[in-house]
Amino acid sequence: MAEVRFNKLRKQYGSTVIVDDVDIVFTDASLTVLVGPSGCGKSTSLRMLAGLEEISGGEITIDGRVVNGLEPKDRDVAMVFQNYALYPHLSVLENIAFPLRAAKTPRSDALRRAQEVADSLGLGALTSRKPKDLSGGQQQRVAIGRAIIRQPSVFLFDEPLSNLDAKLRAETRFELMQIQRRLGITAVYVTHDQEEAMTMSDRMVVMREGKVAQSGRPDEIYARPNSVFVATFVGSPKMNVVTGAISDGHFRSLGGSHIRTAGAAARDSVILGVRPDDLVLSPSDSASVRVVLVELLGPRAIVHVNSRDDRLTSVVEADRLPDLTVGTPVELSVRAGAMHLFDPTTEARLEDQ
Repeated sequence: MAEVRFNKLRKQYGSTVIVDDVDIVFTDASLTVLVGPSGCGKSTSLRMLAGLEEISGGEITIDGRVVNGLEPKDRDVAMVFQNYALYPHLSVLENIAFPLRAAKTPRSDALRRAQEVADSLGLGALTSRKPKDLSGGQQQRVAIGRAIIRQPSVFLFDEPLSNLDAKLRAETRFELMQIQRRLGITAVYVTHDQEEAMTMSDRMVVMREGKVAQSGRPDEIYARPNSVFVATFVGSPKMNVVTGAISDGHFRSLGGSHIRTAGAAARDSVILGVRPDDLVLSPSDSASVRVVLVELLGPRAIVHVNSRDDRLTSVVEADRLPDLTVGTPVELSVRAGAMHLFDPTTEARLEDQ
């Protein structure tokens, strides 16, 4: 177990900055997820931590020790890659045991320990198989086992579930979380999938253009995004964001939407953010907003509405759908206390909500 720190961590190629003076603390025994769009610097940050990329500036410490100049093998970290990187000619047991064999551990001891790890991952009956005879989820567990057997101070995961189908991704995600919590090892996990980040992390770090856009507990970031970028990146369906003005308890967007915002203070210009779960649709023959699409998701549905130049989404219970068919005119309102207001110039959150 170990605490990891990025202190003004920087990576650049020529004049192009990939990671821009990033400060992050990965607390001992926690699972921290770095999330963001492609090119935001999350994978590069992980690779610098692993020692696979040189650092352009700043420092990385593991348990108080600066590791900038250390080789990957000397950092006491284990990395699980997106493509598993298993040895095709070795069995499951031999793949898991490989790090110990590479460290000159006697074969019998290495295979005994590998069997214990395989059993803990539900692979006990598959140890004689080769990787080509395994499913994607089983291959991923073998890769995890190979990392576990080293008993590292830090686990590193580079988008390890992206090659799996939705069902297997959910199952493997649960297994990863259980393994990490059982072992109590500090883990750093990289993904572009904000839903994965929300469900897995003790702490989530949202990155944008090489910088930390916001960090904190997933529920905190979801409830109080500090910018329009974070607000629209975190949450599915994504937050409705429209620019306009507030007066007389109504928000009027530049695109023509009218949304009831009871109790909101008047503002000449503001960006209004509303989660789809908090945008209420009320059928009204006099309304100009109309339902244009309904996506049924079992007990809930995503209802898309058009108001002149604005397209907004609302999540509603399925039993309300008879009143919200395509073409239905609806009035829009925001649930009490559910508005998010942002500065129209900086796009930063306005604390005075």
